Amino acid sequence: MANVPQPVDFALKETRPKIGADSSITDKLACTYDLVEQMQYLYVHVVKAKELPGRDVSGSCDPYVEVKLGNYKGVTNHFEKKTSPEWNQVFAFAKERIQASVVEISVKDKDVIVDDLIGRAVFDVNEIPKRVPPDSPLAPQWYRLEDRRGEKIKKGELMLAVWMGTQADEAFPHAWHSDAAAVAGDTVTHIRSKVYLSPRLWYVRVNVIEAQDLLPSDKSKAPEVFVKVILGNQALITKVSPSKSVNPMWNEDLLFVAAEPFEEPIVLTVEDRSGGKEEILGRLLVPLQSVQRRLDNKPVHTRWYNLERYLVIDGEQKKEIKFASRIHLRICLEGGYHVMDESTHHSSDLRPTARQLWKPPVGILELGILSAHGLIPIKTRDGRGSTDAYCVAKYGQKWVRTRTIVDSFSPRWNEQYTWEVFDVCTVVTIGVFGNGHVPGGGGKDSRIGKVRIRLSTLESNRVYTHSYPLLVLHPSGVKKMGELQLAIRFTCSLWVTMLYMYSQPLLPKMHYIHPLSVMQLDSLRHQAIQIVSMRLSRAEPPLRREVVEYMLDVDSQMWNMRRSKANFFRIMSVSRGLISMSNWFHQIRHWKNPLTSVLIHILFVILMIYPELIIPTFFLYLFVIGIWNFRRRPRHPPHMDVKLSHADAVHPDELDEEFDTFPTTKSSDTVRMRYDRLRSIAGRVQTVVGDLATQGERLVLLLSWRDPRATALFVMLCLICAVVFYVTPFQVIALLVGFYVLRHPRFRQKLPSTHLNFFRRLPARSDCML
Repeated sequence: MANVPQPVDFALKETRPKIGADSSITDKLACTYDLVEQMQYLYVHVVKAKELPGRDVSGSCDPYVEVKLGNYKGVTNHFEKKTSPEWNQVFAFAKERIQASVVEISVKDKDVIVDDLIGRAVFDVNEIPKRVPPDSPLAPQWYRLEDRRGEKIKKGELMLAVWMGTQADEAFPHAWHSDAAAVAGDTVTHIRSKVYLSPRLWYVRVNVIEAQDLLPSDKSKAPEVFVKVILGNQALITKVSPSKSVNPMWNEDLLFVAAEPFEEPIVLTVEDRSGGKEEILGRLLVPLQSVQRRLDNKPVHTRWYNLERYLVIDGEQKKEIKFASRIHLRICLEGGYHVMDESTHHSSDLRPTARQLWKPPVGILELGILSAHGLIPIKTRDGRGSTDAYCVAKYGQKWVRTRTIVDSFSPRWNEQYTWEVFDVCTVVTIGVFGNGHVPGGGGKDSRIGKVRIRLSTLESNRVYTHSYPLLVLHPSGVKKMGELQLAIRFTCSLWVTMLYMYSQPLLPKMHYIHPLSVMQLDSLRHQAIQIVSMRLSRAEPPLRREVVEYMLDVDSQMWNMRRSKANFFRIMSVSRGLISMSNWFHQIRHWKNPLTSVLIHILFVILMIYPELIIPTFFLYLFVIGIWNFRRRPRHPPHMDVKLSHADAVHPDELDEEFDTFPTTKSSDTVRMRYDRLRSIAGRVQTVVGDLATQGERLVLLLSWRDPRATALFVMLCLICAVVFYVTPFQVIALLVGFYVLRHPRFRQKLPSTHLNFFRRLPARSDCML
């Protein structure tokens, strides 16, 4: 299938960054990470001070440390009334921005009017030692403080370490950075890099079997009993028991999603709605820690649980002790399933929940997030446009977040991350966001764009360096928000296992032995996304809900006109090969090129004389086509395609419909217009489906004697064909049929063939439809 070229502005671009994996780069002094460009930093680790001289009448001071390098200045927290404070804080200054020859580290006393200098230490930038990981960290040393004239003060020492390093340094993720000098206080935590782990998700299966000895308050009416099960924010109910008695039966399965560590129990209530309102007949709490874990489809032991009843007396709920009702349940944690929190078409993890079922990793994925270029402003700071960008990458249970580069349209992160790969038929997702929690932000992180890369499209041990367009669909249309430069490498460690994996089911076997319905999977995926986003938003710094939902494609199941058109054109593109083959065969039959038609006749005769060559010839043809296409194989990973998404020619009203909320907030006239449009499209689809059903019914009714004359003709034809095929060799029949199909146009007529006329005259059940 030919790839349609994209507009230049939306195309993927190959780049040549100066990374360590490039054989032309010989300077690998600090290149612990070889998929990113080296970024030199001057690190200052302020540990603590002792015996600082007092500056007030009480003989104490309120000390803090100021690290100054040219125009950049970093400050630690200050302590009240403390002469031996401990800070343990690291400052990092980008070497490319250093314009001063000395770094000055001053200890000052916090005051109301002017802060007093207690002492300082000065270092020449050219004399600072260089540290290369994995060397041990540079040991901090005590330095006697000096006054402004450079003379040692009588009391006061400062423990610190100063060195030159790269972003591979262990201190890098937690350091204060000079390129974020405008961010201070608690906001600093929102701009640091971080690695997150998704919670381990389980499916919880609650099989409600029966209950016994229920005590409804109104014994004159037949009870209409159902069971409500609540787990966290999830609530499901069974149907009303068909046996309307005090011993009801259900035998229904209810499925939930739970995350480790388990924080909330299963809350189960048995309720009766026969009296016009729902009455609680019993209640049960089951902690998930006590629930059996199942790894396969073996049956789980059932258990009877005693129900508790609560009475309301004088407005207070009191527990009734003497209560003999009980319920029969089968509860288990399903470890043999993979809990879906991503779309199945681009999932990053397909392993079952239980670790005992995990296979060994087949390789390593390394991702270098280098930089972004041409980002557009998404906020206003000091009356001008600004962007505070950071990246999030997700693969499997591991999420990574780069540091936020403040106020830059061309941020450089140069951070490298690694994942274990358990299945190559998975996708890594990288998103770029605007930080809304730094000064000037609106409190919500903005989408700048994302990139998906399928690992199976990568050659092993090859480094791919490309600049990916960041495309976002807005109500005004598709918009390029900038470009993201990445370096990615997949290294395979178990070739045989990886190749064997192509013969295995995509999902764990429980999905096929005991499959879940499509509606169940959609509902459970929605619950899983809510749990993951809630857990990650509680981390420090938090990974916001809007970020997690965007990375997990929370709205991928929502219908919209643009995506429906895109899928239709995808089907047409796939069938284009069949259509081309049909056109080619049509030309052969009608002798458009006599030489080609003659050659096809000769090939056909050879295959009929030697039928054992048919299947080998077919597979040899596929082999030759595959080898021929090898030289034209894709040289780069796939990326977001504007034309494939049908985003370059979408109607504004269709975009407005796509961005509408669910349920809709539009006016009744707009909804009516869209409903009528949907009805017209559905009408055409309905006609096509009806035509397909008609053809199928004609085949089914062919031998049913619904049309006695047609069936009689067909039965007699079958008898004649049976005799002819018995007495005539198959090769002779195949030759005659082949020559008849390929006959010259002068022996053809323009009317439909006899067998097609016969088939179209057969009855169908469409006559019986209202």
